[in-house]
Amino acid sequence: MGAVDTPAGGGGGRKKKGLKRPKHRIAIRIDMTPMVDVAFLLLIFFMVTTVFRQPQAMEVNLPPPDTTVQVPQSRVLLIRVSSAGDIFWSMAMDTGAPEKIPLREVGKLLRQHLAAEPELITIIKVHREAKYHYMVDLMDELSLSNVERFSLAPMNPRDIQAVEGLAQGASL
Repeated sequence: MGAVDTPAGGGGGRKKKGLKRPKHRIAIRIDMTPMVDVAFLLLIFFMVTTVFRQPQAMEVNLPPPDTTVQVPQSRVLLIRVSSAGDIFWSMAMDTGAPEKIPLREVGKLLRQHLAAEPELITIIKVHREAKYHYMVDLMDELSLSNVERFSLAPMNPRDIQAVEGLAQGASL
């Protein structure tokens, strides 16, 4: 643990009076081996007992390439996100303009339509210039609403024109 080194040579004999000699410093040496052992033991203990956060991921099953499925339009719900992050929804069979909806209301909307149509298929179309977190937030809402059938699709020019026109009209 610790050791004290004493000067060699002894110093027996008589002490002379009047002559003062400088005192020799006693060297102290501390053995660091036990402290290193304890540090490594603690390091290994914390490495073994720490639970790392599991990555959170949503499983998405992709269909085989070149697969097409015919679906009645009455079962398709379209959710579009503009470049500014505004969310619009409409049923595929509706020919009218899509309706704007806040993100906090999307879950309620999904649950209502899922209760009316258990075979509901949701299509999410996000503008290329929209921020990524809008798509993630919508996918979280789908997961929380127990929507198992959904599709991610690119916005075509007609969707972009309809959504951007409504977004600009709403901001005026």
